[in-house]
Amino acid sequence: MNTRFFLHFSLKIMKMKSASLLIVFMFFGFSSFAQIDNLELIKQLDSIGRLDQLYRNRLEITRARFATDTIQQKTELHKLFSLMKQADSLNLIAVTSIINKYGWLGADEIGELANSTLFMVIQHAGLKTQEKYLPIMRLAAKNKKLKATSLALLEDRIAMFQGRKQIYGSQVAWNLKTNKYTIMPMLDPDNIDIRRAEIGLGPYSVYLSEMNLVWDVDQYKKDLPSIELWHKEIMSKVNKH
Repeated sequence: MNTRFFLHFSLKIMKMKSASLLIVFMFFGFSSFAQIDNLELIKQLDSIGRLDQLYRNRLEITRARFATDTIQQKTELHKLFSLMKQADSLNLIAVTSIINKYGWLGADEIGELANSTLFMVIQHAGLKTQEKYLPIMRLAAKNKKLKATSLALLEDRIAMFQGRKQIYGSQVAWNLKTNKYTIMPMLDPDNIDIRRAEIGLGPYSVYLSEMNLVWDVDQYKKDLPSIELWHKEIMSKVNKH
């Protein structure tokens, strides 16, 4: 074999091997970086999720503790809501930064818990933020990166904040006037369970029982006009801030 040809051929093979090694390194290297990045995101979202629930978990305890002293109860609840608002603001900065950078991350990328945290923080944000990220979350649900049930809860909450009637009955608010939970206005109460089943939500009576409420559709329809007035009143206050 011609020596010059042999050297040229050998160098060509070496270049091909080097290129292959570079591709392999890039593939495994980038995979490792992505994995480390995901682990960091999961860790960060775990902390965010804990903070999101910290003060919310104390609400029921506070209501029960001061059940016989409504003035003190309102004072303590006001403190909790203030702390909750601060925590939600910090969480929102972190979560919107993640979404804006990576898009909506599915459970297959960051796990069920971290994926749920993304939803919870947007769910607990203000109306403008919810409206901004609603199209992204609708697309995420379509692509199986967000649970359809989670999207349903957000749709209900946006409807409530916009002064409209909710679809799935998920929004139940504490009424300081009656000192008990009140189901926010909903569309077609008679068929609530049909709509909930279609989206994957459980029976409405079971959902309400977790808040010690009994579902009485006939009574709810009788109470609905007064509930709608109360809803309009509190939403006018919320929208002022």
